[in-house]
Amino acid sequence: MPGLLRGIARTAAVAGTATAVSNRVTRRQRGRWAAQQGYLGPQSQPLYSAQPQPQSQPQQSATRADDMADMLDQLKQLGELKSQGVITEAEFEEQKRRLLG
Repeated sequence: MPGLLRGIARTAAVAGTATAVSNRVTRRQRGRWAAQQGYLGPQSQPLYSAQPQPQSQPQQSATRADDMADMLDQLKQLGELKSQGVITEAEFEEQKRRLLG
């Protein structure tokens, strides 16, 4: 029975990680598409102004910061799963390598 529970927990951890990665990719793609189309959000400036505004680096660095925050959250979740004994050290290292690589 403990082996079965560990297997179920491991499957849940892997599925949760896969879901988190998939959601992160989806958010990043939506952000890129919105940036390409010039969408700035409901509470910001109008979509089109009289003078064109050049694209700047802060938007790109904000996307990188969001990606880094998502990666750190996933690493924290993996660390918690490892400390709870749900995943082994080897599984933790493999998932960490996938996130960072």
